[in-house]
Amino acid sequence: MVDTGMSKIYLEGMEFYAYHGCHGEEQKFGNQFIVDLEITLDTDAAAQSDRLEDALDYARVYELVQQEMNMRSNLLEHVAGRILDRIFSCFPQIRHAEVKVSKLHPPMGGFVRCAAVSQQRIK
Repeated sequence: MVDTGMSKIYLEGMEFYAYHGCHGEEQKFGNQFIVDLEITLDTDAAAQSDRLEDALDYARVYELVQQEMNMRSNLLEHVAGRILDRIFSCFPQIRHAEVKVSKLHPPMGGFVRCAAVSQQRIK
């Protein structure tokens, strides 16, 4: 088997309606969020075998992100950190991950398309 090194997997534009925020209206009425995730890991086994058992299950990653988005937080930083904690604990083969959590049209007294936080971790 030839060692091809690390690969990146992207889950981009995951949309969720959630109740994150410090302000009462955010916690009561919620808002639209977008989550982008980049994961780095060795995919040699999956590339050779073409079997899901040897690959990162994208649907399972999405489920974990969805579960974390369903848990209320005051801060986007907290949400992003929880997402990274969860995927690293469930998928030990991940070497690096970066998550971006964007809140669309946050209540800031004027038009703001989104407020976002990006965090990354390296194993």
